[in-house]
Amino acid sequence: MLSESPPKRSLNIGNINANVKEAKYAVRGELAIKSEQYRAQLAKGEGKDLPFDTVIAANIGNPQQLDQKPITFFRQVTSLLENPLLLEHEDVLKNGLGYKEDVIARAKTLLKDVKSVGAYSQSQGAPGIRKSVAKFIEKRDGYPAEPDNIYLCAGASSGVNCLMNIICATPNTGVLVPIPQYPLYTATLALMNAKVVPYYLNEENAWGTNIDGIRDALKKAQSEGIDVRAVVVINPGNPTGASLQPENINSVLELCAEEKLVMLADEVYQTNIFEGEFHSFKKGLRDLQKSEKNKDGKFDNVELASLHSISKGMVGECGHRGGYYEMVGFDKEVVAQIYKFVSIMLCPPVIGQCIVEMMVNPPSEGEPSYPLYREEYDGIMSGLYSRAHALYKAFSEMEGVSCQPPQGSMYLFPTITLPEKAVAAAKEKGKGPDEYYCLRLLDATGICIVPGSGFGQKEGTLHFRTTFLAPGTEWVGRITKFHKEFLDEYR
Repeated sequence: MLSESPPKRSLNIGNINANVKEAKYAVRGELAIKSEQYRAQLAKGEGKDLPFDTVIAANIGNPQQLDQKPITFFRQVTSLLENPLLLEHEDVLKNGLGYKEDVIARAKTLLKDVKSVGAYSQSQGAPGIRKSVAKFIEKRDGYPAEPDNIYLCAGASSGVNCLMNIICATPNTGVLVPIPQYPLYTATLALMNAKVVPYYLNEENAWGTNIDGIRDALKKAQSEGIDVRAVVVINPGNPTGASLQPENINSVLELCAEEKLVMLADEVYQTNIFEGEFHSFKKGLRDLQKSEKNKDGKFDNVELASLHSISKGMVGECGHRGGYYEMVGFDKEVVAQIYKFVSIMLCPPVIGQCIVEMMVNPPSEGEPSYPLYREEYDGIMSGLYSRAHALYKAFSEMEGVSCQPPQGSMYLFPTITLPEKAVAAAKEKGKGPDEYYCLRLLDATGICIVPGSGFGQKEGTLHFRTTFLAPGTEWVGRITKFHKEFLDEYR
């Protein structure tokens, strides 16, 4: 009998970490890979046979890839942080390059705090920057914030990873996650080998939270022996664009108090609000703690971690990887373990930390950089608003499509109804109906969106998520034209 030849490598698909294979992350999945192949073809001049001449990456909230211009103040300060020798030539900066006095002052302040953006900071983040974050939270909510409770991180994703590592003690640990949800949460829980406990958002009520639905999901999981430790809320919503009202927020906090659940508030889209205003979970908790409802102290020990990021809003500095999370109500011994965890990672990117400081402490009225900052900020917001409503109007007019009005974030998540023949064609190709629709859209138009199945959706429903970051509205017409032709093909 011939002996088998020894394996050529240590690793193969059968012996690597099974949790990594289990994790799914649709926003950078098959559709995104195919869209980049199309982009590369066009760049090489090899796409003459394609039915489109540009690729629109509407699959991911990546503002500056889609031509959102960086805010001048942020980039001018950053340039001085990266090359402090420029500060020896202030006359050239001011008279030749248009740098304002407050840009130079901010760079000096930040360098005093971090010494060099090429050096490690404290594991928790630079002290001066955490103070600025605390002042921002105090101004936003009207309640004190402590710099010691604030952890700077490499984008909110890094903060989620840290907190989930602490929360998920065993394979039986469960976390309540909204459906639909940004797949960071289900992917991270898969990597932790922990349990996703899904609860469904209410599409008919502007994708709001349904507290009875959350409670039912919790009770069902507990009856199955799952140790549910935390609940995630994304506000404003991704992928839904929903913006929660105080009563929604308070109802979830009341559930956390009753059931001793950690509240994880993903608030990275807090400046992306088109209707009404943003309401934070921190303010909601502090309001409850001083209300009559707290006469027995039921809210005193609610554990809340709220996250924010430089990647979204009008800042859009995704590639610089900066963010923070504030923790209130956590046990001191647990906090010590969180500090140890972040210390193992050494520190978040220091340039990202500095951009966090500028995000929470931008130029204010009366300062030299304020007029341009205001013009750029308002211009970005106005562009997002107009494109969101152009897309919403298009979806409203498309046969078999319904969509909730844009409230916040950078996305719309319409429902689509597809003909039975299209569903059968998808099955033949081994694809879900929404995935098949999105692939056909990409092949016909160059527009990359994400099927609703990548975020989770109620059984029997189909959706897709699109950003409205791409400049102009020409590409919206591509979608409506494709949709009509697709339906006609499969009637």
